[in-house]
Amino acid sequence: MSLQVENLTVYYRTLRGDVQALENATFTIADGEIMGLAGESGCGKTTLGHSLIYLKPPMRFIEGRVTLDNEELPIWDMERMNEFRFKKISIIPQYAMNAMNPTRKIGKMTAEILESRKVSYKATLPELKRRLDLVELSHDVLNMYPIELSGGMKQRMVMVLSTLLNPSLLIADEITSALDVSTQKAVAEMLVGFRDRGFVKSLMVITHDISILYQIADSIMIMYAGQLAEKASTQVIIHNPRHPYTKMLIGSLPKVGVKHSKQRLAGIPGKPPLLLNPPVGCRFRERCPVAFDKCFDVPPFIEIEPGHFVACWKEFESNA
Repeated sequence: MSLQVENLTVYYRTLRGDVQALENATFTIADGEIMGLAGESGCGKTTLGHSLIYLKPPMRFIEGRVTLDNEELPIWDMERMNEFRFKKISIIPQYAMNAMNPTRKIGKMTAEILESRKVSYKATLPELKRRLDLVELSHDVLNMYPIELSGGMKQRMVMVLSTLLNPSLLIADEITSALDVSTQKAVAEMLVGFRDRGFVKSLMVITHDISILYQIADSIMIMYAGQLAEKASTQVIIHNPRHPYTKMLIGSLPKVGVKHSKQRLAGIPGKPPLLLNPPVGCRFRERCPVAFDKCFDVPPFIEIEPGHFVACWKEFESNA
């Protein structure tokens, strides 16, 4: 098993109190697995991803345990995590196109990154050029400043930098959101190619665009208001979801070839709760069409079928 996360809880400090952004997250990602992480804006996707690699103030580690390749990650300690970043776990940040230092040529910046990890730039240069070829970037980009690259070129360059030391786990955070449709497809296919070529073992792809996950992910995990709602294979999540929120989320997506006059899109009534003072029990309770008294208790995230995890009291009753 590549990644194991147990009861991970992370809050944000504010002047008004703690924002309970991530609560008791427990899940695994297997070797070779591409797991998509989806949900509404503000549901905790980015918080979860950053907690695994770059947990810094105002984020506050509350509890939990994270193990990667049978080695515990000291995610609560920024300095101790330095020995794991890039080498064992890496991230393509949400604003990857602005992630590169604008005052450094890309080759110089790459050398500085490698030297900070005690890796020789000269020895790595042949592999760096090979990977530039794979993502269809000219070797000339090493002598260019980031501003001289287009948005898609910057995105691909950051992908190369993030995977240059072959990390076990790569976290890709909303990496297609600022790209045009054709570039989105190319970038998504490159992620799969990185996994297939062994540049990374496993991936966590964070996005609000489930159509991207349908194309590349082996499994999808759905979050709502800082809690895990459901995790299963991509086919199960798309075609046979069990959590009411997942059903409504999938039901709100447009279908190719289906006219609005024949099937109107259905939204999710209400709005997510404020996590400064979240409701007790299931956080989807106030918007859920099947909520009942038991929902005032927090439902556990339980495997109802092999590889299919759900946090819903109704589902537990139907499987009892």
